Amino acid sequence: MSAQAKWSLALCLAGTVLGWPATWAAAGGSPQERPPNVLLILTDDQGYGDLHAHGNRLIHTPVLDRLAAQSARFERFFVSPLCSLTRASLLTGRYYLRTGCASVTRGLETVRPDEVTLAEVLGRAGYATGCFGKWHIGENYPSHPRGQGFDEFFGMPQGHWDNYFDPVLEHNGRLVPARGYITDVLTDRAIEFIRRHRHRPFFCYLPYNAPHTPMQVPDRYFDKYKSLGLDDRTASVYGMVENLDENIGRLLRCLDELQLSRRTIVIFLSDNGAEGPEGSRYNAGMRGMKGSVHEGGVRVPCFVRWPGRIRPRTIGQIAAHIDLLPTIAALCGVKHLETKPLDGANLAPLLLETGGVPPRMIFTRCPGWRRMVAYRDPVIRNVVAFPGAVRTQRWRAVNLGSGWELYDMQCDPGQQQNVAGQYPQVVRLLAEAYQEWFAQVARPLRRPRIQVGFPQWPREVLTAPQAYFTPGLRWYNRWGFAHDWITGWSRSEDFLWWEIEVVEPGRYQVELRYACDPDAVGTCLEVEAAGRQVRGRLRKAHPPRPQQRPSRIKKVRFIQTFATATLGELELPRGPTRMVLRVVSKPGRNVCDVHSLVLRRMTGSATAPAEQKQERSGSPN
Repeated sequence: MSAQAKWSLALCLAGTVLGWPATWAAAGGSPQERPPNVLLILTDDQGYGDLHAHGNRLIHTPVLDRLAAQSARFERFFVSPLCSLTRASLLTGRYYLRTGCASVTRGLETVRPDEVTLAEVLGRAGYATGCFGKWHIGENYPSHPRGQGFDEFFGMPQGHWDNYFDPVLEHNGRLVPARGYITDVLTDRAIEFIRRHRHRPFFCYLPYNAPHTPMQVPDRYFDKYKSLGLDDRTASVYGMVENLDENIGRLLRCLDELQLSRRTIVIFLSDNGAEGPEGSRYNAGMRGMKGSVHEGGVRVPCFVRWPGRIRPRTIGQIAAHIDLLPTIAALCGVKHLETKPLDGANLAPLLLETGGVPPRMIFTRCPGWRRMVAYRDPVIRNVVAFPGAVRTQRWRAVNLGSGWELYDMQCDPGQQQNVAGQYPQVVRLLAEAYQEWFAQVARPLRRPRIQVGFPQWPREVLTAPQAYFTPGLRWYNRWGFAHDWITGWSRSEDFLWWEIEVVEPGRYQVELRYACDPDAVGTCLEVEAAGRQVRGRLRKAHPPRPQQRPSRIKKVRFIQTFATATLGELELPRGPTRMVLRVVSKPGRNVCDVHSLVLRRMTGSATAPAEQKQERSGSPN
């Protein structure tokens, strides 16, 4: 039997989902009893060592320390090396490459809409579902949270947010201003959701964006850790984590006040290892940070609390993000999982102490995001296998692209000694298993077309990071991460475009979000798709200079404000097409900077006269 076959058999046995009422009976409940609520808390870039309970004597996390003491604690819990990759696997129970997610921006973070999420699984079982925080696996509908099983979404669909104080966040597709610090604001909304649905089962997913950059944190937290002699980055991270700790305390007190604590499964984990240079802060002696396939890049805290049902203790068996969907579904009594084939194991027997999990391998791969975000082509045909790693209960095999290394994690948890030469058979077995696994999950990746025109989602934003463009154009902030924009447009022959799919034919209003100097007023732009064109002029200058994003560390990232010009209306037929933005004429040296095109489906609108198709005046708002 091949290494992969052995692994597949073990995984099949491990992944069997206990049905209702077997799981419920094992937990001491009756079939008539209401299923448990689920509060799933995910922090962003909080490393395993960013907790006092994990040996960090400088950080203050009393709530999380207490939660750890009240929970079954997975000592060897693994995720992916980067943000979106973990989120894709956590919510689908599948390795991220299977879901369409491959990187962190340019649409490559998007999970295909036909993937089945944990929210859809629980929603079908009668749960109210809410997501409050950072999504980062598809900002356009139907890959948006509202299209992936969540009744309510409040937060940021993209990979990061630039302002943590009085942020303007999205609520079910509409931007709304909020007052306060972002972690406090997200917690407020989650508490409102819990109170509103306290009389029925609920799934509250709270993917906080802290302590991810930018390093913005209230003074009282930052000053506390600076007074200990810490550098600005570490003081900011620890301050954000302490604020998280206080907000998680608010959530747990809410459950107590509503007498829901014993009826609620609380799960806490982080999405990857600590962000920053190797050795920049305490990491429990592990090798690797965020973006690494070594232990420190992917091992995170994971606490599961269910008072009276799950006994507090330390669990030494390896486990991973892919396990949470089948495990939560089993604990909630879901009989039949109508999902795509899962990679995760059902950990419910382990948590409830009614059984175990057979020996297994957990696979990790990092996409090399610097190369992938630079892609200008719709299809990435050469999906490389490395950096990659295999983790078993004892071994970690790592290949960074130049050969396999092997570490005995029981004797050498800090990965100081490569023992590949001493155990060639182990290396061969793990390397073969990895190659077989990668052959299964890796396919040519296509950056998804942006779907527009859903009746339930009539407004869609085509952002600059999702655009393709000619070589004369560039992103202002180099990499094209969330909220970046396209600049350098001076040549008339340059243009940019988006690959879209119109799901509902009809008339669409086209708006441009832009910035331009006074000498660009009068510039005529054309938007063309499916052989139809609309033209409009920039009637008003919007020349603010980009500003350095506020941060307590020197990480250069600029932000900008943009005006809106309505270019006109365009009749679009159903089906895939390319939407092109080009310049027709320009009075000045430069055209404009481009943040996005906005399409609004004009349901029931009258057909515009032919001459109005050709040119509409811009109307900033």
